[in-house]
Amino acid sequence: MPSAHLDTFARDALPPREWQPEYLFDLPSLQFPPQLNCATALLDDAVHVHGWGDCVCLRAPGVTWSYRELLDRADRIAHVLTSDMGLVPGNRVLLRAANCPMLVACWFGVMKAGGIAVTTMPMLRAGELATIIRISRATHALGDGALAEELREAATAEPTLRQMRFFHGGGAEALEPAMAAHDLPYVNVDTASDDTCLLGFTSGTTGVPKATMHFHRDVLAVCRCWPPHVLRPTADDVFIGSPPLAFTFGLGGLVLFPMAVGASAVLLDKVAPPQLYEGIRDFGATILFTAPTSYRALVALGHDLRALPLRKCVSAGEALPAATRTLWRDATGIELIDGIGATELLHIFISADEASARPGATGKVVPGYRAEVVDDEGLVVPPGVVGKLRVKGPTGCRYLNDERQRAYVRDGWNYTGDAYFRDEDGYFHYHARTDDLIISSGYNIAGPEVEACLLQHDAVAECGVYGVPDDERGNLVKAWVVLRPGVPRTAATVRALQEFVKAHIAPYKYPRAVAFVAQLPRTATGKLQRFRLPQCEALPLEETS
Repeated sequence: MPSAHLDTFARDALPPREWQPEYLFDLPSLQFPPQLNCATALLDDAVHVHGWGDCVCLRAPGVTWSYRELLDRADRIAHVLTSDMGLVPGNRVLLRAANCPMLVACWFGVMKAGGIAVTTMPMLRAGELATIIRISRATHALGDGALAEELREAATAEPTLRQMRFFHGGGAEALEPAMAAHDLPYVNVDTASDDTCLLGFTSGTTGVPKATMHFHRDVLAVCRCWPPHVLRPTADDVFIGSPPLAFTFGLGGLVLFPMAVGASAVLLDKVAPPQLYEGIRDFGATILFTAPTSYRALVALGHDLRALPLRKCVSAGEALPAATRTLWRDATGIELIDGIGATELLHIFISADEASARPGATGKVVPGYRAEVVDDEGLVVPPGVVGKLRVKGPTGCRYLNDERQRAYVRDGWNYTGDAYFRDEDGYFHYHARTDDLIISSGYNIAGPEVEACLLQHDAVAECGVYGVPDDERGNLVKAWVVLRPGVPRTAATVRALQEFVKAHIAPYKYPRAVAFVAQLPRTATGKLQRFRLPQCEALPLEETS
């Protein structure tokens, strides 16, 4: 397909075709033309084809934009990028802001101009930003003026980033005055459907971050698989959630999926459970995207949530414990929609809707994808046997110029790094990350399974389980526990938790060491960073009288 990219860095950095997975386009909705710009399909067509121009698209405290207003701002930003900042198709544009309507306008402006968006988590520091700039060779940046300082510092170390503009700020680099000088519609660049439009950086890893490469067709593919077959949103829905737009879970749930059906989304810059509840209440949100940890924290407001129009709740980002599913359903009357996705595949590929959800199961394969559980030799294992999860579909892993591509993609399949088993009815059950298995005295113990058990205890608010070196056993199962208010940090509480685990799962899996902590280490998206648990400072035990 003829690329529109004049800057060929991304195309040149694609993995060799033989290192990429097999792509599946079996569904009629996945038949894409050679030339495709996802901004045209999601934004321009919303106004000019579907007639949604006057419908509300984005909401935020004090802000309401229609689809037409978002289109106008995205057009102006695309003009600024090309006319004022010298962007040519294929250049990488770093985006830096908390979730807000202007961030979405910038994202679409980049798509329209044929650029490649590199959206970053707002709390990243200069050193982390410099790494992303270096890997992506970002040439331009758009962001919130409140976050400019760290980006400017990073740019001094990485001179490829030569052009920056900031909204919600003043000075020579202010974006809004530049936008005001452009009032003509923007003619979108006629990109190829397999031109890269998005670099999504992996989060929560211990080494150098990996940049996943996604095409214009990928953006539309994820809108046509999981949402219509599992979520089933309507134009009347109001989406809300906690994940940052730099996290592909957030990009899909708060931008792509609502816009694909003419719905609206609420964007909050602060998304702790109290603010999330207030957003649901104040904006009348009907669909919620957040992680299991947030659902557990929101349970206390379940009675209040029952009086609101909230009707669908999606959990992803980490495994959903059965106890959390039950707590949420009992508190709100809403069955959680669970799902597993990956930055490498852009969004969810195994899930189940409310009617077919099963406690402890993630769900079935989403239409458009295939999934298998295999052994170390790549042979499919029988139902009930734990193995490695591998997936293929219309999206797949393409690491930018990274040798780790060959570990993720083998024999045409994406190996997600998750240990699963599949039951007789085709439901996939999460066991652990393959790198979260603890081998202790010859036993393979899944840390998330022990966590799920501990979370059923009334004393436990949050917990994480990880293996620590032990001379006798090789590794020792250790739990880091955040207790509920009023529960004493005593040796008796430790023993109670240990006995509880022994009574509910195989006794050899119980945590032989327990530490009480004030909080658990998590990524910006709420994902538990188990590898950092040993660095947590334990709270001292309280003396008993």
